[in-house]
This record gives sequence, C-alpha cells and structure tokens, in this order.
Amino acid sequence: MSEEVLINITPMESRVAVLENGVLQEVHVERTQKRGIVGNIYKGRVVRVLPGMQAAFIDIGLERAAFIHAAEISSREGNAVEPISALVHEGQSLVVQVTKDPIGSKGARLTTQLSIPSRYLVYMPRTRHVGISLKIEDEGERERLKQVVADCMSSEGIEGEGGFILRTAAEGAGADEILADIRYLRRLWEQIGAQMHSAAAPSVIYEDLSLALRTLRDLVSLRTEKIRIDSRETFQKVGLFVAELMPEVADRIEHYPGERPIFDLYGVEDEIQKALERKVLLKSGGYLIIDPAEAMTTIDVNTGAFVGHRNLEETIFKTNLEAATAIARQLRLRNLGGIIIIDFIDMEDEEHRRQVLRTLEKMLERDHAKTNIIGITELGLVQMTRKRTRESLQQVLCEPCPSCQGRGRLKTAETICYEIFREILREARAYQAESYLVLANQGVIDRLLDEESGNVADLEAFIGRPIRFQVEAKYSQELYDVVPL
Repeated sequence: MSEEVLINITPMESRVAVLENGVLQEVHVERTQKRGIVGNIYKGRVVRVLPGMQAAFIDIGLERAAFIHAAEISSREGNAVEPISALVHEGQSLVVQVTKDPIGSKGARLTTQLSIPSRYLVYMPRTRHVGISLKIEDEGERERLKQVVADCMSSEGIEGEGGFILRTAAEGAGADEILADIRYLRRLWEQIGAQMHSAAAPSVIYEDLSLALRTLRDLVSLRTEKIRIDSRETFQKVGLFVAELMPEVADRIEHYPGERPIFDLYGVEDEIQKALERKVLLKSGGYLIIDPAEAMTTIDVNTGAFVGHRNLEETIFKTNLEAATAIARQLRLRNLGGIIIIDFIDMEDEEHRRQVLRTLEKMLERDHAKTNIIGITELGLVQMTRKRTRESLQQVLCEPCPSCQGRGRLKTAETICYEIFREILREARAYQAESYLVLANQGVIDRLLDEESGNVADLEAFIGRPIRFQVEAKYSQELYDVVPL
C-alpha cells in the first residue's frame, strides 16, 4: 500500500493530508492563532480543589482552567492513592503536561507524568520503565529493542534516570539511531528542567513541535513513499529537522512549487467538504448516517439503492462489509473520538457478523489513534471507543448554526405563525395598544398573509386591534418580533 503525505502551509494555517493509494485518510489542521497544546508542558497554579471529584483545576494561562485527576498526579507530587486534598492545595505551583486539548466547553486535561517524544522514543523522566509499542508484534524484535535501550542507557551512565517507551517507528532501528534519540531527549529534558525552576506560574515551559514537524515525527513510516510540501521555507525547516533526527527519510521529501494548490491537485479539498456532511455514500448504493454528539457518535448503516443479485441476507452482508471499511476511514478522516455506536444492518448469519467485525478491526489497525471494539450489544449495536486528544474536523472547521442553534432542524413557518399568534394574545392582555406590527422572515410573512389569513382575521376580531406585517430580510425563520404601536 502506497502512502503519501501532503503538507499545505499558509501564514494563517497549516494543513496535512495523509493519502493511501491516492485516497484521503486523515486531515490535520493547525490554525496559527489556535495551535493545539497537547504535549505542551506548563508551570501552573492550582486554583480549585474538588474533593468530591478527586480532581483539581489548574491555571496554565489559558482562557479556561485546565483539569487534572488525582490518578494523574505522579508520586513526586504525592501518592495518587491519597485524597486529592493531600496531593495538592490551592495556590500551589505544579508542573503539568497537556494530554487533551480544550474541546467545546471542556478545559484541557493534564497530567504530571511528563513525557517527551522523539522519532523512536518517548522519554518519561519520572519513571524507570522501558516499554514497547504494542504495534511491534514480533517478539524477537521486541527483545532486541529492549536490549538496545538498556545498552545505550548503560553506555551513557543514565540507568535509573527515567524510562523510555519505544514507538512503532523504532521497529528495525539500529543502536546508533536509538542512542542519538536518547541523547537528544536528555538534552531537551535538561533545558526543560532549568525552566521548571526559574519560570513563574502560570507560564509555558515547553511547546511541542509545529504541525509540519510533528507530522514527520509521528506520521511518517516505512510505507510513506513521498512527503510533498508547498512552502519553500517549511521545506527548508523540515530538511534541517530531518538531517538531525530522521536522515533515512530525506530522499522522500519534495518541495511542490506548482501553481495549482496542492490540495486541489489531489482532490483533498473536495474530500474535506464531504467529510463535513452527515451522509456518506457507499459505492454499492448504500450509505452511512454519521451523527456526532456530546456524549457519543452514532453511525447508522443503510442499504439505500443497493438491492444485490442473490438474496436479502447477501445484500445486507455486502453492504455491511463495505460500511465497515468506510467507517474506519471516516473515523480517521473526521477525527471522531470517545464512545462510538455503530448500527450495522441486522444479519441473521453468525459468520457474517464475525466477518464484518473482523473487517472493521483490520481496517482500524491503520489508525494512529488507539481504538477498542468492545463488542455487540443485545440490540445488535457495535460498541467501540477511539481515543480523543484533539478536536474533530467538524469542531475545527465549523460552528453551530445561528438559525437552529446546532439542532440541525428549523421550526416550520406554520409553527412560527402560531407562536406569533400566542405572542400577540399575551401582548394584548398585558398592554393597551392601537395596533400590532409583526416583523418576521419572508417565508413566515407569506404564510401569515396566505394560508393563515383567516386565522389572522379571527385574531384581529378577538383582540379588537389591527395587525400589520413587515418582512425583515435579515431575520432567520425562527426569529420574529411583535411590536405594540
């Protein structure tokens, strides 16, 4: 499978697209004024302790206070099994790292268990554990890597001074490459340590790399054939970064100087627009309906126009197989996280159900975010989770509709007319006026003067006052005013 990474840079934002066999799989967006803060380390101040929740709010200099649970406070600050009030107190300074960006109305999530990533390793200065990514499955390779890290730590004389996790990218890496990463991370930690002592609270101590450099560090793998960058300045920065940490990918990086925007060239812009829609069409004629909500995301699978060629069970099975592949892609593309409930079309055949679940599991193996398929409920719904560390594509690019307040539905013109009638009755009982003026949307006024004209006449007779109407072009369908004159 061929993989390409496209990096689009403008002064306002950076965007990254990951394509597999020419098909868009992931989009990452970082606005210059709203950079993500996952991985950043702050010296914060405890502003509120919540014993009932075993948590605390920390001021790290953002608009909203961040949140930390007692279990995320490492032993250097206290024993995590003790109550939160024994671990921290209001006014206390605390060095913390962001594990989740602020999302919606929720502040950032924090931990004191610090970690710093590089190309092959994650350094954890407050533990002594050496772990290996579960995606490295070969037992021989796992043992080799553990030994390489142990040998490197011994040669540097740093046994017992922190721990490491070997990332998926470390598979096949040599001792020299691992050692270079260890030295880089140790130098970086020394700089951070100096900042921890001298910085005031609240302030930022360490900021993670820009999106372009994080992409090189976190997303590029052996199967990545090309990394194309449309900014010469960023291309040069990437070149320096790669020369220091990732020389093996230097020959895969290209500067794209073309006149046509790089995302247009690969059809990425069109795919982003489709990823913001609720309905996803399947090639067979079936479709998905994806509904993200605060508590969970629900995905409904429908056969649509697909009728198959043999029987209903076979048609349903083929639709569900195609849907399983499409769902795995949509989760990555839209960056949907948290609890996800999938309503596949009901299947009678137990083997069909197993194959659909296996297909979903296999396709999710490519996902960089951690996923977990929990199983099928009694109602036949597939339960799964996907780790959420940043906002979804929809949250980054969109905002709630000002007309429907994010409901996705508008009250009908008929409903608004009847609300207006009730409002006029309230006004007539409360105030003495010579007449009433109704200001409303064109569609609502048209209905009042046409289908509801008889009701308007009856209302005028009942209150003994004339009612006039005026179109307000800027009013949404649900917005209206009743003015006593």
